[in-house]
Amino acid sequence: MKQNLSIKEWAEDDRPREKAVQKGIASLSTVELLAILLGSGSGDESAIQLAQRILNSVSNNLNELAKLSLSDLIANFKGVGVAKGVTIQAAIELGKRRAVSDTLARNMVRGSRDVYDIFLPFVMDLPHEELWMACVNHSNQIVDKQRISQGGISETAADIRLILKKAISALATGIVLCHNHPSGSIRPSRADDDLTKRVGQAAKIMNIRLLDHLIIGGKKYYSYADEGKLD
Repeated sequence: MKQNLSIKEWAEDDRPREKAVQKGIASLSTVELLAILLGSGSGDESAIQLAQRILNSVSNNLNELAKLSLSDLIANFKGVGVAKGVTIQAAIELGKRRAVSDTLARNMVRGSRDVYDIFLPFVMDLPHEELWMACVNHSNQIVDKQRISQGGISETAADIRLILKKAISALATGIVLCHNHPSGSIRPSRADDDLTKRVGQAAKIMNIRLLDHLIIGGKKYYSYADEGKLD
């Protein structure tokens, strides 16, 4: 890598923007894409070098980059201010929203993988737990999807009455629960088991089926339905 040169002083083929125009945006490395977002470096390093330093700090893992808050970016990386930090977060959020849009065409619950694909964009980078619910009709098409609660690092509370109220309001014949484990572990806790059992029993009284309860931890998930642990 060329040291102590601004991007404008690099050979034209090495400049990220020019490379994108000539060869297409897909030809750029992750470092080059991030450098374009940054626009410039600091007084003693280029945008490319700043981008490399940021990515090195998260082991070149974009999922870990997404977990950095605005204050983390500003405090830990010289050359990153509010404008650059918000630009990085905006790009990450666009990626999440594209993932959400992609799931709309598959807005039907046919199995645990569908549940995972639907909810992953909402919970994948959260530092705390959130509980989400999807309501489905008799054809297992999702008619409503919303967050029920959010909590701390290790747990979140859930009001079963609220869950059933939302299901009844949506005229749902079935519901799916999903929450994340920020630790990355997908092993259900005793509280997870208890919630699943109580929601399933309460829903059954209203002739509503609990189709699944998914626990997402990073790129893995645990399905109560797949494990045969739904009544």
